[in-house]
Amino acid sequence: MTIDGKQAYVFSSFAKETVEKHFEWMKTYGIDGALLQRFIGEIKPSRAEGDVVLRNVMASAQDHDRVFAVEYDLSGNHSDTVLQQLQSDWEYLTQTVGITSSPSYLTLDGRPVVSIWGLGFAGAGNHVVDPALASAIIHWFHEVAHAKVIGGTPAGWGTLNGDSVIDKQWAGVYAQLDIVQPWTVGRYASLSQADAWKHTHLDPDIALTKRNHQLYMPVIFPGFSWHNLNRDKRENQIPRLGGKFLWEQAYNARKAGASIVKIAMFDEVNEGTAILKAAPSKADAPQQGYWLTLDADGDHLPNDWYLRLADEIGRMFRGETSPSLKVPIYPGSPLQ
Repeated sequence: MTIDGKQAYVFSSFAKETVEKHFEWMKTYGIDGALLQRFIGEIKPSRAEGDVVLRNVMASAQDHDRVFAVEYDLSGNHSDTVLQQLQSDWEYLTQTVGITSSPSYLTLDGRPVVSIWGLGFAGAGNHVVDPALASAIIHWFHEVAHAKVIGGTPAGWGTLNGDSVIDKQWAGVYAQLDIVQPWTVGRYASLSQADAWKHTHLDPDIALTKRNHQLYMPVIFPGFSWHNLNRDKRENQIPRLGGKFLWEQAYNARKAGASIVKIAMFDEVNEGTAILKAAPSKADAPQQGYWLTLDADGDHLPNDWYLRLADEIGRMFRGETSPSLKVPIYPGSPLQ
Protein backbone atom coordinates (compact mmCIF):
# COMPACT_ATOMS: atom_id res chain seq x y z
CA MET A 1 0.00 0.00 0.00
CA THR A 2 1.20 3.49 -0.77
CA ILE A 3 0.12 7.06 -0.03
CA ASP A 4 1.35 9.60 -2.55
CA GLY A 5 3.91 7.04 -3.67
CA LYS A 6 5.25 6.36 -0.18
CA GLN A 7 4.89 3.19 1.88
CA ALA A 8 1.73 3.11 4.02
CA TYR A 9 1.47 1.33 7.36
CA VAL A 10 -1.29 0.10 9.66
CA PHE A 11 -1.16 0.39 13.43
CA SER A 12 -1.00 -2.49 15.91
CA SER A 13 -2.11 -2.35 19.52
CA PHE A 14 0.53 -4.97 20.28
CA ALA A 15 2.98 -2.07 20.33
CA LYS A 16 3.00 -0.25 23.67
CA GLU A 17 3.58 3.08 21.89
CA THR A 18 0.28 2.68 20.03
CA VAL A 19 -1.74 2.07 23.19
CA GLU A 20 0.03 4.93 24.96
CA LYS A 21 -0.91 7.24 22.13
CA HIS A 22 -4.54 6.07 22.21
CA PHE A 23 -4.85 6.74 25.94
CA GLU A 24 -3.07 10.05 25.50
CA TRP A 25 -5.80 10.98 23.02
CA MET A 26 -8.46 9.83 25.48
CA LYS A 27 -7.10 12.23 28.07
CA THR A 28 -6.71 15.09 25.58
CA TYR A 29 -10.29 14.67 24.35
CA GLY A 30 -12.02 14.01 27.66
CA ILE A 31 -12.80 10.32 27.12
CA ASP A 32 -12.97 8.63 30.51
CA GLY A 33 -11.53 5.29 29.45
CA ALA A 34 -12.10 2.08 27.54
CA LEU A 35 -13.66 -1.34 27.80
CA LEU A 36 -11.10 -3.86 26.56
CA GLN A 37 -12.78 -6.68 24.64
CA ARG A 38 -11.74 -10.23 25.46
CA PHE A 39 -13.34 -12.80 23.18
CA ILE A 40 -14.21 -15.95 25.08
CA GLY A 41 -13.24 -18.30 22.26
CA GLU A 42 -9.83 -16.70 21.78
CA ILE A 43 -8.61 -16.30 25.36
CA LYS A 44 -6.35 -19.36 25.57
CA PRO A 45 -5.05 -19.52 21.98
CA SER A 46 -4.43 -15.76 21.95
CA ARG A 47 -3.38 -15.26 25.57
CA ALA A 48 0.23 -14.45 24.74
CA GLU A 49 -0.84 -11.64 22.44
CA GLY A 50 -3.93 -10.61 24.40
CA ASP A 51 -2.03 -10.28 27.63
CA VAL A 52 0.50 -7.93 26.03
CA VAL A 53 -2.30 -5.63 24.88
CA LEU A 54 -4.00 -5.88 28.28
CA ARG A 55 -0.82 -4.94 30.12
CA ASN A 56 -0.29 -2.08 27.68
CA VAL A 57 -3.82 -0.85 28.39
CA MET A 58 -3.34 -1.10 32.15
CA ALA A 59 -0.05 0.82 32.05
CA SER A 60 -1.32 3.44 29.61
CA ALA A 61 -4.51 4.04 31.59
CA GLN A 62 -2.36 4.67 34.67
CA ASP A 63 0.03 6.93 32.76
CA HIS A 64 -2.81 9.11 31.48
CA ASP A 65 -5.23 9.00 34.41
CA ARG A 66 -7.91 7.08 32.49
CA VAL A 67 -9.92 4.02 33.50
CA PHE A 68 -10.29 0.61 31.89
CA ALA A 69 -12.31 -2.54 32.43
CA VAL A 70 -12.52 -5.98 30.84
CA GLU A 71 -15.45 -6.73 28.54
CA TYR A 72 -15.93 -10.42 27.80
CA ASP A 73 -17.49 -11.08 24.40
CA LEU A 74 -19.35 -14.40 24.57
CA SER A 75 -19.69 -14.80 20.81
CA GLY A 76 -18.86 -18.35 19.81
CA ASN A 77 -19.07 -19.74 23.34
CA HIS A 78 -19.99 -23.30 24.26
CA SER A 79 -22.67 -23.51 26.93
CA ASP A 80 -21.00 -26.40 28.76
CA THR A 81 -17.70 -24.56 29.24
CA VAL A 82 -18.36 -20.81 29.18
CA LEU A 83 -18.93 -20.36 32.93
CA GLN A 84 -15.74 -22.21 33.81
CA GLN A 85 -13.82 -20.21 31.19
CA LEU A 86 -15.03 -16.93 32.66
CA GLN A 87 -14.24 -18.02 36.21
CA SER A 88 -10.77 -19.27 35.30
CA ASP A 89 -9.83 -16.21 33.27
CA TRP A 90 -11.15 -13.69 35.78
CA GLU A 91 -9.18 -15.39 38.55
CA TYR A 92 -6.11 -15.34 36.31
CA LEU A 93 -6.56 -11.66 35.47
CA THR A 94 -7.12 -10.59 39.07
CA GLN A 95 -4.67 -12.88 40.85
CA THR A 96 -1.83 -13.25 38.32
CA VAL A 97 -2.03 -10.16 36.10
CA GLY A 98 -3.42 -8.03 38.92
CA ILE A 99 -5.82 -5.89 36.90
CA THR A 100 -8.06 -4.99 39.83
CA SER A 101 -5.03 -3.88 41.85
CA SER A 102 -4.47 -1.15 39.30
CA PRO A 103 -5.68 2.29 40.47
CA SER A 104 -7.07 2.73 36.96
CA TYR A 105 -9.37 -0.28 36.97
CA LEU A 106 -13.00 0.87 36.79
CA THR A 107 -15.01 0.45 39.97
CA LEU A 108 -18.60 1.08 41.01
CA ASP A 109 -19.53 1.39 44.68
CA GLY A 110 -16.08 0.09 45.58
CA ARG A 111 -16.33 -3.02 43.43
CA PRO A 112 -14.53 -3.80 40.16
CA VAL A 113 -16.67 -3.64 37.04
CA VAL A 114 -16.76 -6.43 34.47
CA SER A 115 -18.75 -6.36 31.26
CA ILE A 116 -20.37 -9.52 29.88
CA TRP A 117 -21.43 -9.03 26.26
CA GLY A 118 -23.69 -11.52 24.48
CA LEU A 119 -26.52 -12.24 26.92
CA GLY A 120 -29.88 -13.25 25.47
CA PHE A 121 -29.32 -12.53 21.79
CA ALA A 122 -31.62 -14.43 19.44
CA GLY A 123 -30.35 -15.99 16.23
CA ALA A 124 -26.89 -17.13 15.21
CA GLY A 125 -23.73 -16.18 17.05
CA ASN A 126 -23.50 -18.74 19.85
CA HIS A 127 -24.35 -16.24 22.54
CA VAL A 128 -25.69 -17.30 25.93
CA VAL A 129 -29.38 -18.07 25.36
CA ASP A 130 -30.10 -20.21 28.44
CA PRO A 131 -31.44 -17.90 31.18
CA ALA A 132 -30.28 -20.26 33.93
CA LEU A 133 -26.71 -20.17 32.59
CA ALA A 134 -26.78 -16.39 32.27
CA SER A 135 -28.08 -16.08 35.82
CA ALA A 136 -25.30 -18.37 37.07
CA ILE A 137 -22.67 -16.22 35.34
CA ILE A 138 -24.01 -13.01 36.88
CA HIS A 139 -24.40 -14.66 40.30
CA TRP A 140 -20.78 -15.86 40.28
CA PHE A 141 -19.42 -12.43 39.46
CA HIS A 142 -21.61 -10.85 42.12
CA GLU A 143 -21.12 -13.31 44.96
CA VAL A 144 -17.69 -14.86 44.35
CA ALA A 145 -15.81 -12.23 42.37
CA HIS A 146 -17.56 -9.39 44.24
CA ALA A 147 -17.84 -7.43 41.00
CA LYS A 148 -20.44 -5.19 39.42
CA VAL A 149 -21.72 -6.48 36.10
CA ILE A 150 -22.41 -4.60 32.87
CA GLY A 151 -24.63 -6.69 30.61
CA GLY A 152 -24.19 -6.41 26.87
CA THR A 153 -27.77 -7.18 25.92
CA PRO A 154 -29.97 -7.20 22.83
CA ALA A 155 -31.69 -3.94 21.91
CA GLY A 156 -35.01 -5.67 22.62
CA TRP A 157 -34.08 -6.73 26.14
CA GLY A 158 -36.82 -4.63 27.77
CA THR A 159 -39.70 -6.12 25.79
CA LEU A 160 -38.21 -9.54 24.97
CA ASN A 161 -38.69 -9.08 21.24
CA GLY A 162 -36.70 -8.21 18.14
CA ASP A 163 -33.12 -9.39 18.66
CA SER A 164 -33.80 -10.78 22.17
CA VAL A 165 -34.63 -14.33 23.14
CA ILE A 166 -38.35 -14.28 24.01
CA ASP A 167 -38.21 -16.64 27.01
CA LYS A 168 -39.89 -14.69 29.85
CA GLN A 169 -37.23 -15.87 32.32
CA TRP A 170 -34.84 -13.47 30.64
CA ALA A 171 -36.67 -10.52 32.18
CA GLY A 172 -35.45 -11.71 35.57
CA VAL A 173 -31.92 -12.23 34.25
CA TYR A 174 -31.70 -8.73 32.79
CA ALA A 175 -32.98 -7.35 36.11
CA GLN A 176 -29.94 -8.84 37.90
CA LEU A 177 -27.51 -6.65 35.96
CA ASP A 178 -26.00 -3.58 37.59
CA ILE A 179 -25.63 -1.75 34.28
CA VAL A 180 -27.60 -2.51 31.13
CA GLN A 181 -25.80 -1.88 27.84
CA PRO A 182 -28.09 -2.70 24.88
CA TRP A 183 -26.39 -3.21 21.52
CA THR A 184 -27.51 -0.74 18.86
CA VAL A 185 -24.87 -0.83 16.11
CA GLY A 186 -26.73 -1.44 12.87
CA ARG A 187 -30.16 -1.31 14.50
CA TYR A 188 -30.88 2.06 12.87
CA ALA A 189 -29.21 3.78 9.95
CA SER A 190 -30.57 7.32 9.56
CA LEU A 191 -31.37 10.39 11.62
CA SER A 192 -35.10 9.70 11.48
CA GLN A 193 -34.58 6.13 12.64
CA ALA A 194 -32.31 7.30 15.45
CA ASP A 195 -34.97 9.77 16.56
CA ALA A 196 -37.65 7.07 16.48
CA TRP A 197 -35.33 4.85 18.56
CA LYS A 198 -35.56 7.33 21.42
CA HIS A 199 -39.30 6.79 21.69
CA THR A 200 -39.37 3.04 21.02
CA HIS A 201 -36.33 2.05 23.08
CA LEU A 202 -34.49 4.74 25.05
CA ASP A 203 -37.45 6.18 26.94
CA PRO A 204 -38.99 2.82 27.99
CA ASP A 205 -35.57 1.28 28.68
CA ILE A 206 -34.60 4.07 31.05
CA ALA A 207 -37.94 3.84 32.82
CA LEU A 208 -37.41 0.08 33.28
CA THR A 209 -33.86 0.41 34.60
CA LYS A 210 -35.03 3.03 37.09
CA ARG A 211 -37.65 0.60 38.39
CA ASN A 212 -34.97 -2.08 38.63
CA HIS A 213 -32.48 0.31 40.34
CA GLN A 214 -29.97 -0.13 37.52
CA LEU A 215 -27.72 2.16 35.51
CA TYR A 216 -28.42 2.44 31.81
CA MET A 217 -25.56 2.71 29.31
CA PRO A 218 -26.83 3.34 25.78
CA VAL A 219 -24.47 2.51 22.93
CA ILE A 220 -24.01 5.14 20.22
CA PHE A 221 -21.89 4.83 17.09
CA PRO A 222 -20.57 7.25 14.45
CA GLY A 223 -21.50 5.17 11.40
CA PHE A 224 -20.90 1.69 10.06
CA SER A 225 -19.23 -0.08 7.15
CA TRP A 226 -17.87 -3.60 7.04
CA HIS A 227 -17.18 -3.69 3.33
CA ASN A 228 -13.61 -4.75 4.10
CA LEU A 229 -14.96 -7.80 5.94
CA ASN A 230 -17.93 -8.48 3.64
CA ARG A 231 -17.31 -7.43 0.06
CA ASP A 232 -20.98 -7.79 -0.83
CA LYS A 233 -21.88 -4.99 1.61
CA ARG A 234 -21.99 -1.32 0.63
CA GLU A 235 -18.81 0.68 1.04
CA ASN A 236 -20.43 3.34 3.24
CA GLN A 237 -23.30 1.32 4.70
CA ILE A 238 -24.42 3.71 7.47
CA PRO A 239 -23.12 7.20 6.63
CA ARG A 240 -21.64 9.37 9.37
CA LEU A 241 -23.12 12.57 7.95
CA GLY A 242 -20.16 14.61 9.14
CA GLY A 243 -20.82 13.70 12.78
CA LYS A 244 -24.52 14.51 12.76
CA PHE A 245 -25.47 10.84 13.11
CA LEU A 246 -23.32 10.36 16.25
CA TRP A 247 -24.32 13.68 17.76
CA GLU A 248 -28.05 13.09 17.34
CA GLN A 249 -27.78 9.74 19.13
CA ALA A 250 -25.88 11.35 22.01
CA TYR A 251 -28.40 14.19 22.26
CA ASN A 252 -31.33 11.75 22.28
CA ALA A 253 -29.73 9.58 24.95
CA ARG A 254 -29.06 12.58 27.19
CA LYS A 255 -32.56 14.00 26.71
CA ALA A 256 -34.03 10.58 27.53
CA GLY A 257 -32.25 10.72 30.88
CA ALA A 258 -29.14 8.58 30.39
CA SER A 259 -26.26 9.60 32.66
CA ILE A 260 -23.54 7.54 30.97
CA VAL A 261 -22.93 6.47 27.38
CA LYS A 262 -20.67 4.11 25.45
CA ILE A 263 -19.30 5.12 22.06
CA ALA A 264 -18.71 2.08 19.88
CA MET A 265 -15.88 2.00 19.17
CA PHE A 266 -12.58 3.72 19.78
CA ASP A 267 -10.49 1.71 17.31
CA GLU A 268 -12.80 -0.66 15.39
CA VAL A 269 -11.54 0.01 11.89
CA ASN A 270 -12.84 -3.15 10.20
CA GLU A 271 -16.46 -2.23 10.90
CA GLY A 272 -16.03 1.46 10.25
CA THR A 273 -17.04 2.57 13.75
CA ALA A 274 -13.67 3.92 14.94
CA ILE A 275 -13.52 7.42 16.41
CA LEU A 276 -9.73 7.69 16.57
CA LYS A 277 -7.87 9.98 14.21
CA ALA A 278 -8.48 9.09 10.58
CA ALA A 279 -7.56 10.22 7.09
CA PRO A 280 -9.57 13.39 6.29
CA SER A 281 -9.70 12.71 2.55
CA LYS A 282 -9.10 10.04 -0.05
CA ALA A 283 -5.86 11.81 -0.96
CA ASP A 284 -4.59 11.00 2.55
CA ALA A 285 -5.37 7.27 2.27
CA PRO A 286 -3.64 4.50 0.31
CA GLN A 287 -4.38 4.51 -3.38
CA GLN A 288 -4.92 0.73 -3.33
CA GLY A 289 -8.26 -0.62 -2.12
CA TYR A 290 -11.22 1.15 -0.53
CA TRP A 291 -10.79 3.34 2.57
CA LEU A 292 -13.64 5.03 4.41
CA THR A 293 -12.18 8.50 4.84
CA LEU A 294 -13.82 11.42 6.65
CA ASP A 295 -14.87 13.09 3.41
CA ALA A 296 -17.04 10.11 2.37
CA ASP A 297 -20.21 12.23 2.70
CA GLY A 298 -18.71 15.36 1.19
CA ASP A 299 -17.50 16.94 4.46
CA HIS A 300 -14.10 18.54 4.96
CA LEU A 301 -13.15 17.63 8.53
CA PRO A 302 -9.97 17.57 10.63
CA ASN A 303 -8.51 14.14 11.34
CA ASP A 304 -9.55 14.34 15.02
CA TRP A 305 -13.16 15.36 14.37
CA TYR A 306 -14.77 12.37 16.10
CA LEU A 307 -12.48 12.64 19.10
CA ARG A 308 -13.52 16.28 19.39
CA LEU A 309 -17.18 15.29 19.18
CA ALA A 310 -16.57 12.67 21.88
CA ASP A 311 -15.07 15.41 24.04
CA GLU A 312 -18.17 17.55 23.55
CA ILE A 313 -20.46 14.57 24.23
CA GLY A 314 -18.62 14.03 27.50
CA ARG A 315 -19.18 17.65 28.46
CA MET A 316 -22.89 17.28 27.73
CA PHE A 317 -23.20 14.12 29.84
CA ARG A 318 -21.27 15.65 32.73
CA GLY A 319 -23.62 18.63 32.71
CA GLU A 320 -20.93 21.10 31.68
CA THR A 321 -22.92 22.12 28.61
CA SER A 322 -26.64 22.11 27.91
CA PRO A 323 -27.96 19.49 25.48
CA SER A 324 -28.39 20.91 22.01
CA LEU A 325 -29.52 19.18 18.84
CA LYS A 326 -27.13 21.29 16.78
CA VAL A 327 -23.69 19.81 16.18
CA PRO A 328 -21.08 22.18 17.68
CA ILE A 329 -19.22 24.13 15.03
CA TYR A 330 -15.95 23.97 16.98
CA PRO A 331 -16.38 20.99 19.29
CA GLY A 332 -14.05 19.80 22.01
CA SER A 333 -10.33 20.31 22.10
CA PRO A 334 -8.31 21.89 19.30
CA LEU A 335 -6.44 19.79 16.75
CA GLN A 336 -3.40 18.16 18.35
